[in-house]
Amino acid sequence: MKNNKIKMLVMDVDGTITDGKIYMGEHGEIMKAFNIKDGYAIREILPNNNILPVLITGRMSKIAENRALELGIIHFYQGIADKKSLLKNIVENENILMSNVAFIGDDINDLECMMNCGLIGCPADAAPEVKKIADFICKKKGGEGAVREFIEAIIKVKYRFKKT
Repeated sequence: MKNNKIKMLVMDVDGTITDGKIYMGEHGEIMKAFNIKDGYAIREILPNNNILPVLITGRMSKIAENRALELGIIHFYQGIADKKSLLKNIVENENILMSNVAFIGDDINDLECMMNCGLIGCPADAAPEVKKIADFICKKKGGEGAVREFIEAIIKVKYRFKKT
């Protein structure tokens, strides 16, 4: 990995912190599955390493909103078509450089935003276009621990550089 100064991790929701499946009933979205290990890494490991977690999703979902609240994520944005512009605003407000931002996403709608970040990760089952630009391709699929895997890789690199 190329960056040891990650200060923010931006995550897509569907297909990244979930398995990408959306269970729909006659009244709309009923369920999404989240990985508990991803949740622990987001809630505990990131803050303990001074890395700000951010969720940006193109869909609207009360379920995703509830998960963000449960994980203590202050920066949760949904229904976002232009993730790149939003991220630029967040980075400016937080006084962070884009080179200090890591992004993990799985599909084409993440590409434009990802290409502006210092470190790019994706789940094993990401779209080929995303894998092509990724610095780190997880062994795990979206919703199956890929986010935790990426977070642990970021932290390991961070500490490896601190020791030398």
